[in-house]
Amino acid sequence: MRRERGPGRGCFVGGTPKFPGGERPLKKFEGLPREVIALRVSQEIEDNSYVNLGIGIPTLVSNWLEGRDVILQSEIGMLKTGSLAEGDSIDQDLINASCQPVLEAPGTVYFDICESFAMIRGGHVDITVMGAFQVNQSGDFASWLNPSRGLSGVGNIGGSMDLAAGAKKLFIAMEHTTNDGSPKIVRDLTYPATAKKKVNKIFTDLAVIDIIPEGLLLKEIFPGLSVEDIQSVTEPKLLIARDLKEIEL
Repeated sequence: MRRERGPGRGCFVGGTPKFPGGERPLKKFEGLPREVIALRVSQEIEDNSYVNLGIGIPTLVSNWLEGRDVILQSEIGMLKTGSLAEGDSIDQDLINASCQPVLEAPGTVYFDICESFAMIRGGHVDITVMGAFQVNQSGDFASWLNPSRGLSGVGNIGGSMDLAAGAKKLFIAMEHTTNDGSPKIVRDLTYPATAKKKVNKIFTDLAVIDIIPEGLLLKEIFPGLSVEDIQSVTEPKLLIARDLKEIEL
């Protein structure tokens, strides 16, 4: 795989997977670090919201909410979860969805798993932020099983289906492509779905995209990249917002 650079950006160009209408080489552009994707997600969360953060990039969102009136709910039975804990602040009994140690925020309360899922299934979570292996233009996403890992159909569903179904809004935070440059925003899921027609917004290292009835609306792009660059690593045809802008942090 060779590295190509252009003004303000870098990408990797590899093999030639098949796309409808022809073949084109895989690309992997350099974009936002995972922590900064989480920062951009945090800016979309309104104060007084009840929010659940899933495994991976979503757990990093908690680091950008300190001091704000946002109530984090953890399905293990913790309300008002704080930011990630470090050093002497670590208590292994206080963990998030990724089993990372977290801090208590002022007013933290605890409850059993039944009450936790009553909140989730009862529609009391305003926003759920989750990672994904794949998302399509209809708002379907796959997050619990990656067949390429060769684990004979064994995945990790956890509470993700309940969280996706019960949330008032569902945000996906992920990298735009796989490590080899394959698109993660696809026309059709090839992995088992977690939920269908539930995703409202996608945040990646390259773009911010709304899912609307007409398809995928490109709202923001990584500085130095063009619409054509984003389209080259996205399978479905993108709709372009009239107020398209660079990602603002």
